[in-house]
Amino acid sequence: MEVRWHETDADGIAGFAALARPLLEADPVRHTVALGVLDGIERGGEPPASLVTVHDGAGLLGVALRTAGRPLIVSALPGRCAVAVDAVLAVADPELPGVAGPVGEAAALTAAHVARSGARAGLDVRLRLFALGELTPPAAVAGTPREAVAADRALLTRWRAAFADEATHGWRGARTPAQVTAGAFALGYRQVLWERAGEPVGLAVAGSAVAGASRIGPVYTPPAHRGRGYGSAVTAAAAAAALADGARHVVLFTDLANPVSNAIYPRIGFRPVLDAVEVAFRR
Repeated sequence: MEVRWHETDADGIAGFAALARPLLEADPVRHTVALGVLDGIERGGEPPASLVTVHDGAGLLGVALRTAGRPLIVSALPGRCAVAVDAVLAVADPELPGVAGPVGEAAALTAAHVARSGARAGLDVRLRLFALGELTPPAAVAGTPREAVAADRALLTRWRAAFADEATHGWRGARTPAQVTAGAFALGYRQVLWERAGEPVGLAVAGSAVAGASRIGPVYTPPAHRGRGYGSAVTAAAAAAALADGARHVVLFTDLANPVSNAIYPRIGFRPVLDAVEVAFRR
């Protein structure tokens, strides 16, 4: 088994992508986060921090990647590779902040990292990945959807920050909420607002389809407007926009600690695929 850490310059990114993309695209639903992050890296929207491939002779066993300030994405890293990968990261990425991915793969890398480094691992969030079956928009929700425009940037930035405060206990990553909002416009994401009587009351963002899969997130309704179906309605509108753009799969993650989101998405056609976690390392 050979572990390769790829440089994060243009040549390194291109070499990693050429190896990783076929493996990730073989299952674009399972690897939706990795594909989305890789797409952002290639298009200059995300600064890479670690790009890792694992080989067995001429074959590719697995890949892992992360951007600055974010955990290592391990959806395509088999558990048997965890010890070898962590040994390389000990030199190449010694301040690894955490791990994210399906439960089994994340647990394997976490165990290897803790055993070697002595870091403490804290479970940040438990997630469930859903994929859209047949879209069933909710009926009788007051209001209409519209695409966000440049004049909405300040609102979108505030709502992204508020979503992060609730979902992950604060903003994370190297870019600010304003930079992420600007990047979403630049990358052509569908940023859909739900409006009632001319007032925005909900937001859902559908990323550009990568390997046929568009991932929705964030979905945010301000506290004063909750309980009226706006979150379901705006999510359905964003999903419809992604399908109209040609996506074959539409996916999203929910926080398993949030019973509301885990109940509303199945009602509009989403079905559970797998459970995942984000783990933070503390030294």
